[in-house]
Amino acid sequence: MHDANDEKHWHEPEKNKNAGYGSWKRPNTPYDDFMESQGVPIYRSIGVNKIQDLELKPWPRMGGRGCFIQLLGTEGLWGCYVAEIPPASALNLERHLFEEIFLVVSGRGTVELWNDGQEKPSRFEWQEGSLFSVPINTHHRLINAGSSPALLLVGTTAPNMINLLRNTDVIFNTSTTFKDRYDGGSDYFKRRDEIEADPLRGLAMQRTNIIPDVFTTALHLDNRRSPGYRRVEPRMAGNVFYQFIGEHENGRYSKAHAHASAAVLICIGGKGYTYTWPVELGLTPWKDGKGDQVLRQDYECVGMVSAAPMSGDWYHQHFGISSEPLRLLAWYGPNNHRAHKAGRPGEKAIDEGAIDIRDGGTAIPYWDEDPFIHEEYLRMLARENVKSRMEESLFFKPDDGR
Repeated sequence: MHDANDEKHWHEPEKNKNAGYGSWKRPNTPYDDFMESQGVPIYRSIGVNKIQDLELKPWPRMGGRGCFIQLLGTEGLWGCYVAEIPPASALNLERHLFEEIFLVVSGRGTVELWNDGQEKPSRFEWQEGSLFSVPINTHHRLINAGSSPALLLVGTTAPNMINLLRNTDVIFNTSTTFKDRYDGGSDYFKRRDEIEADPLRGLAMQRTNIIPDVFTTALHLDNRRSPGYRRVEPRMAGNVFYQFIGEHENGRYSKAHAHASAAVLICIGGKGYTYTWPVELGLTPWKDGKGDQVLRQDYECVGMVSAAPMSGDWYHQHFGISSEPLRLLAWYGPNNHRAHKAGRPGEKAIDEGAIDIRDGGTAIPYWDEDPFIHEEYLRMLARENVKSRMEESLFFKPDDGR
């Protein structure tokens, strides 16, 4: 023990007391430092009503305007930003050791990309609604072909890489070519519509590096979230960044379900809202006098919500209130979906969010949900002059002896 007051010195605790401070303010991660160094806004919240309404500022490194979005629960798990390309111009040439998924909110243009030693760049066109991925560590440039600004929403694995390597010079100036991700082939960005079963869960999966219009692309009957629910998983550019597209029929809503943080839902059709609450509040928070602790996010096209914010294990439930179906693009980032969680090889895993609580999952059956949920939904539909399609039979518990 010593008498120095310098906080850098360690002080042995007094008898029967613990060492250390016991609490502290969480420090910046390297990715936090990187975001702050860019000089553009950083939006931290449970969600965004419309990203089109966010303030953007000049972004010298990118060559356009932009902002970061870090929804609660995604910290350190994956990154997100908005980029605006000036009319008839281009963003700066980039190359980096992280994955990127692009959703074109508005505008049209082209991407040029190439590997070192590639004689001729690959080019492909994008438009409003396009969803595509630029392969990791390729040289690439996004060009706006229109007379108005183009707006793109981008999901990345930058936090994962920056927090791990802690060296942005390595991130942006490494020459390694990932030929297993991109071989320079002329058909790399050719649309592929073939549907196969994903190998772990047997759900509809599409191996394609571009979807020309994610707002209207065909989805496939799934039924796991709500009656008539449709879905597909795009697998792009060999990425570990997980995503899927789902759609609820108009006048219907999903069952509440719980899982870990990382999932962000992006409204790409219709409009609606999400309720989310920690599992500690139980199945019926309003009925139990805890409704004031439930969070709500309303959204339009293109709005966003963190489905399981904070530390995760929150129930969340999604409601479409327009005459159009509620279409949602789900971004989870790398290896954050339960199907890809680490564990002992060969051990059994289940699709918890799609399985009712009584069967060992986390989904709350309609007949067990808080009465406020359906009552509020009917009020919201009436306000929008939309008819409910939630049949009474959905709220009756099956007489199966359980």
